[in-house]
Amino acid sequence: MAGEMTILGSAILALLLAGYLGQQYLPPPKPRVVGLDLGTTFCSVGVFHPGTGEVEVIGDDKGRKSIPSVVSFTATDIHAGHEGQDFSDSNPQNTIYDAKRFIGKLFDPDTLRQESARYPFKVILNNGSAEFVVSTNQTFTVTPEFIGSRLLLQMKKMAEKHLGVPIEKAVISVPAEFDDMQRNYTIRAANLAGLEILRVINEPTAAAMAYGLHKVDVFNVLVVDLGGGTLDVSLLNKQGGMFLTRAMAGNNKLGGQDFSQRLFQYAMEQVRQKYGVSPTLKEDIHRLRQAVDAAKLNLTDVSSVLLRVPLHLQTTGPDGREEEQHILFLETLTRELFEDLNADLFKKILAPIETVLEEGHLSQEEVDEIVLVGGSTRIPRIRQIITEFFGKEPNTSVDPDLAVVTGVAIQAGIMGGSWPLQVSAIEVPNKHLRKTNFS
Repeated sequence: MAGEMTILGSAILALLLAGYLGQQYLPPPKPRVVGLDLGTTFCSVGVFHPGTGEVEVIGDDKGRKSIPSVVSFTATDIHAGHEGQDFSDSNPQNTIYDAKRFIGKLFDPDTLRQESARYPFKVILNNGSAEFVVSTNQTFTVTPEFIGSRLLLQMKKMAEKHLGVPIEKAVISVPAEFDDMQRNYTIRAANLAGLEILRVINEPTAAAMAYGLHKVDVFNVLVVDLGGGTLDVSLLNKQGGMFLTRAMAGNNKLGGQDFSQRLFQYAMEQVRQKYGVSPTLKEDIHRLRQAVDAAKLNLTDVSSVLLRVPLHLQTTGPDGREEEQHILFLETLTRELFEDLNADLFKKILAPIETVLEEGHLSQEEVDEIVLVGGSTRIPRIRQIITEFFGKEPNTSVDPDLAVVTGVAIQAGIMGGSWPLQVSAIEVPNKHLRKTNFS
């Protein structure tokens, strides 16, 4: 018996040694489960690398880590992501964005009319669900989940090209307030893209995982998610590896797009004041909007930015005929100006924060971690407002643009059984919780 035990022990030791040497000297297997963040304004895809335990957010062929959640239809093709966004001004009626606002939701006619009034494309009702009208060579409708599927397919191809292996399985994130129908339609969008969804994870929980909060001793976590089109605030209670969403509030009509629009309107007015007319050509409007968006991003790091935009203005000559005037529009935009233009919008951020604290019966001092998610939380004034409200700095150790996809990628690694092992985040359903919305 002793000899048998010795042989068995030697065999186990040999297996452990072989495993160790394999991890040290053999290339780790390629990850085959990806994490997907199908955002309202931007989407991202990430992977957890076995062996190293590193999360990588996969970029496109130009290295961009996120793609716009935009799909444009032309007579010859369907363009998703950055290509779709390029058509936003020249082909606005057939360029669909914000589809996530409509996916899996039932509308009455009045509500849909109010919700779709802001968009240049047409939204109609079909058995209570929203569909988008597209008119190219022919007129047809597409569903929100079809729009989502084109974006997910684009990210699937990005991952396959980067990793060099077929990708058929994924973990995907959704807003915490999504009901079962919205979650199922999000899964349907993934299925249309050829992906099997192994797990759906709430965005605030994914963000908390990105910050490593599933592995540390914290209890009350406040997640402020301010992206391009929406503000979502969630209060999480965490015990061990379990997360319970205790309260939710937000504003589904507040985000980076609104801040950019204020700056864009200011630039348009400056053109009108200097030259007597505003830009009317779609190409000029698109060029000016792109320059303003870039300026807004730069004002996060610098105090002023010079706009340089060539324009072709349609003016009326002395003889009453229309003339095209070629000008170079120059305008200095400052961070102070940007903050003044958006002062009222920035203040709106505190209302849902106050609401989730009230519903969660917490004071500011009882919040252990404040997690920032979404590119708009980079704006210095917004961080200042949050810091002043809580009397302490929020956690900014993770890129806010990529926090959700990073957490989803960690969860994808867990579902794929990747080494080194991580602690899985277990979400406790709170079926009775409803999101308070400000607008």
